[in-house]
Amino acid sequence: MFVAFGDWKALKAFLYTTFALIAFAFNSILCRLALRGEEADAAGFTAVRLVAGAITLIVINYFFGKGGNPSGSEGVSDAANTQAKNTLPTGRVSAFWLGGSWLSAFFLFAYAICFSFAYLGLTAGTGALILFGSVQMTMISVSLVGGMRPPVIEWLGLALAIGGLVYLVFPGLASPPLYSSLLMAAAGAAWGFYTLRGRSAGDPLANTTGNFVRSVPMIAIAAIPFLSKIHLSNRGILLAVLSGAVTSGIGYTVWYAALKHHTATRAAVLQLAVPVIAATTGVLLLDETATVRLDIAATLILGGITLTIVGRKRST
Repeated sequence: MFVAFGDWKALKAFLYTTFALIAFAFNSILCRLALRGEEADAAGFTAVRLVAGAITLIVINYFFGKGGNPSGSEGVSDAANTQAKNTLPTGRVSAFWLGGSWLSAFFLFAYAICFSFAYLGLTAGTGALILFGSVQMTMISVSLVGGMRPPVIEWLGLALAIGGLVYLVFPGLASPPLYSSLLMAAAGAAWGFYTLRGRSAGDPLANTTGNFVRSVPMIAIAAIPFLSKIHLSNRGILLAVLSGAVTSGIGYTVWYAALKHHTATRAAVLQLAVPVIAATTGVLLLDETATVRLDIAATLILGGITLTIVGRKRST
């Protein structure tokens, strides 16, 4: 009836990762619903999304945060953390500001705004391929430059998973607009760097809260040129709030917690499951048609993910 410590740690990692990936998938669905249905414009949706995420995380951090200085804030040395803890006021309110970093907040902001504007000119399949392909290249390239050498079985898993993703979206690809493609590639690179920085973060809740709070002035400035074009219906606001508060704010916090259990390579490959989850959810909730191609692609992608996990366990 009792769960061994090692088993509980593995179960927690599985639950955190599963929740985060599902949140990512629903984030895409909420964004598509709002933008494709003309319920919101890209700048307005992104602004509401980031503000809603910041407010939600501040409230959660206030009631459930650890308080004081979050251990191991991003981009801050141990000495600086100790000095901040001794010189700055403690408490849950100060904790959310001490968490995260301006650089991580910039990557979060860059991902969110590039993602929204890119989907105005890309099909869902094209956007998913460019986004997650960019995430893969960013995270794995940084890991290789840093000296990490994944075992052969992880490389095989990566190749299998990418092949499954290409098989899923390639038949529907059109010639995408260059501007939108570059924006989505930038979104993928930004998310890749944000994820990599999250692997060394301390308190996931405090760091994610700090990142969202810092992203608010960024989107406020970026939205100024689009003020005359901003339009948000009641449904659009609701979709953006859900995206910011639940699938982004809470989802990214859980993802930061899950990253401590994964290598950069595995974290990159795991995210390839998001298009499969999103497509399956579309079948269940949006009455989209299920196809044999989707089933085959899902098998390839999930099989590749399994190989990377098995390869990591054998190498440790």
